[in-house]
Amino acid sequence: MTRDTRWGRRRWLVGGGALLLAGWAGGLAAQPGAARGEAAIRLALIEGLSGPMGNAGEAVFRNLVWAAERVNARGGIEVAPGVRRPLQIVRYDSKGQPQEALSALQSALDDGITLVAQGNSSAVAAALIEAINRHNEREPQRQVLFLNYSAVDPVLTNERCSFWHFRFDAHADMRMAALMGVLKADPSVRSVYLIGQDYSFGQAVLREARRQLALQRPDVRIVGEELHPMARIKDFLPYVTKIKASGAQAVITGNWGNDLTLLVRAAREGGFDGKFYTFYGNALGAPAAIGEAGVGRVIAVADWFPNAPDAESRRFYEAFRQRFPNPADDYVHMRMQLMIEALAQAIERAARAARAAPGGAAGPSAVAIARALEQADVTLAGQRLRMRADDHQAQQPLMVAVMERQGAPGVPFDVEGSGFGFRVLQRLDAAAAEQPHTCRMVRP
Repeated sequence: MTRDTRWGRRRWLVGGGALLLAGWAGGLAAQPGAARGEAAIRLALIEGLSGPMGNAGEAVFRNLVWAAERVNARGGIEVAPGVRRPLQIVRYDSKGQPQEALSALQSALDDGITLVAQGNSSAVAAALIEAINRHNEREPQRQVLFLNYSAVDPVLTNERCSFWHFRFDAHADMRMAALMGVLKADPSVRSVYLIGQDYSFGQAVLREARRQLALQRPDVRIVGEELHPMARIKDFLPYVTKIKASGAQAVITGNWGNDLTLLVRAAREGGFDGKFYTFYGNALGAPAAIGEAGVGRVIAVADWFPNAPDAESRRFYEAFRQRFPNPADDYVHMRMQLMIEALAQAIERAARAARAAPGGAAGPSAVAIARALEQADVTLAGQRLRMRADDHQAQQPLMVAVMERQGAPGVPFDVEGSGFGFRVLQRLDAAAAEQPHTCRMVRP
């Protein structure tokens, strides 16, 4: 029985003294029992917190908890002169399924919450965007904002962009371009195998891999390409057998969660000695699964790595590990911390604008908070994120790193107690990582 089964669909977390309270139009208001009349600003986390991808959901939860605690430690979010509200994260288990996520969204709405966060699965994100668009048109008095920290299918901020949706992760094409910058400079790779999860994100990764290879490494042969069911494969050894038989010198994959861990474990057991160019090879069990076989061969792209070569990053990561000392609770996401900082900034900015408006004092609307989020510009531990208003795609630096033994030059920290960490090979500033978009934003 999972924790979420024991506690029901929802769990409430008290972070930094936050109170278990309800929300007005932007997520604020008091319920009976609030000490000193304080009210929390509540953010609903709709995520797969059980099932085969539950470890990824729990990692998100820890990150958002820590980010909320930091906001609350400085007094919370200022909603009026001298009035600050704590931030509260509320869990809703979607089991990683679109229909369950829609049910969780309705539960959050029934609970009076109108700030929603989700990210693990672009298919779920697409369903939430569509449902939130419909809801906001039907019920303009309680409109919902959607903060996306990991769903990276490019269409979500291109053809399917929405005024109510903000993405804080680099999308798949941005990540692939960063990976290709490293592969382009690697003459040892002359043949690759493409493998991914069979849904919108996995399909987008393989499509962009083909396009980028043709542009940047036309000499590299694609010797195999495969999509597999998501979160349903228990043994990847048959796939690894095909990869080895193809003669591939490298694998390119966007797999995440157990689908990545089981793939790299099978590669180790099956004796595949090629490289892995990954989106998420730096955590959630992958380094421990591949072990020594991954040293110098598993490459990952992210917005940030714990071994980023600067003192601010080191202090930031050490603070996270102090808060979550269990190695199994590793995997800190800088973008999630920046997302919460951007939300706090936007609510405060919108509240000030509401007070300054004729007849002010009413709380800011979801539209006002969204417009403030369009101007988000936040920095934490030396990492800056700004929101591009045209398509609601966050712009931030990207890093590419390679797996090494902890203690090797540039690798003071390992991942999840595995003894292996990631050494940064390349850092792209936000301008270099930025890509054009096709969004035609419809604003209220």
